[in-house]
Amino acid sequence: MSNIKHNRLRYQELDLNTLEKAYSPSSCIDDIGVYIKQYIDLSDKAKKSAIEQGKLISNIQYGSNPDEVLDLFMPFKAAPQKRKLQVYIHGGYWQELSKDESCFAATNFQNSGYHFAVINYSLAPKASLTEIVEQNRQALIFLYQHADEYGYDKNEIYLSGSSAGGHLAMMMALTDWSKYIETEQNIVKGICAVSGIYDLTPIAQTYINEPLQLTEKEIANYSPLLFDTEKLSVPLREKEIIKHCAFIMAYGDTETSEFKCQTSAMIHHLTGQKIKVTQAEIAQRNHFNVILDLADAESWLSQQIFQQMKRYLN
Repeated sequence: MSNIKHNRLRYQELDLNTLEKAYSPSSCIDDIGVYIKQYIDLSDKAKKSAIEQGKLISNIQYGSNPDEVLDLFMPFKAAPQKRKLQVYIHGGYWQELSKDESCFAATNFQNSGYHFAVINYSLAPKASLTEIVEQNRQALIFLYQHADEYGYDKNEIYLSGSSAGGHLAMMMALTDWSKYIETEQNIVKGICAVSGIYDLTPIAQTYINEPLQLTEKEIANYSPLLFDTEKLSVPLREKEIIKHCAFIMAYGDTETSEFKCQTSAMIHHLTGQKIKVTQAEIAQRNHFNVILDLADAESWLSQQIFQQMKRYLN
């Protein structure tokens, strides 16, 4: 594991073939199916364990769309006085996967006394990126408003996400929640964003955009790296919001240079605002298995999240 160093994105210097390879994480591995099977097998195991102990509430509807559901895993052991919730947002380039193969880390958090939720959302081309971002916001609002019902503290909600899920987690951290509900605080107290995309500009130039059909407005509104350096988006209030959120950012050492640069540039952007970021390049991990470290209580990623959740940020 090594510290991440800032490198600028190079997509403007790349021809189309090179660009598409740079934003194809599977170009660094032999068979993506191996890792998808791990997601499925570990998730099935986690669900079976939770069901056997009566600690899983499946398909909770957070919106009217059939895709707008989430699974909530309850802690296995006695929790502290203020119970905490870790929410996972899956990746898949906003067009693949679902909650069903994305709960592989549930048991790890349940064993540590935490609630664990996995959000399902509509996928492109069925949904635009605007709709996907809003669905995730509505899921978090639901979890915030129903905290007492499910037994965790609404002021102790943390997020993790991989790839597109890392992007969505960052968007949640940068949301002005006062536009949606009566609150003056950031309802997200910490995020762990792994191998995320934070500037959508190069995505719009590749085959990845075929189902997404990103608009110029979406690229500007949903690219955290394009937010104004001084204001960090308009209104200025959003600059204050992220000061009340802790950040962990990481990627695997076997990833394309552009994926690494996306994270390092986002870290540089945040630290430029005097915001502390815990960061690492994780050895012997690729874009797909680095997030599986969330299922291992002894991994660096898990340990950092547990430390993050032990801190209460006002």
